Amino acid sequence: MWQTIIVALIVAAALLHFSTKYLPAGVRRAIVRGLVRCGLDEAKLSAFFKVAPGCGSGCGSCGSCDSPPPPSATPPADGSSKRVILMQVQRQD
Repeated sequence: MWQTIIVALIVAAALLHFSTKYLPAGVRRAIVRGLVRCGLDEAKLSAFFKVAPGCGSGCGSCGSCDSPPPPSATPPADGSSKRVILMQVQRQD
């Protein structure tokens, strides 16, 4: 009997590890969303399943509002633009 309980605990731990590490992000978000509906803490579950907090609330942003703005295409005003020197390597056989 004890052997069965120990094996069940090991299998449950392996399934939990698999679900937090190897499942696609969409499936992990769905798991978090389902567990939040059961009354568990969203912030802790999001950290545990490694998804952005707020994905369980259904807002749809999933961290997109935290993304930095794209870099501008204009060179800096102080003249410190980076230059690239192209070199051609000639090899003799």
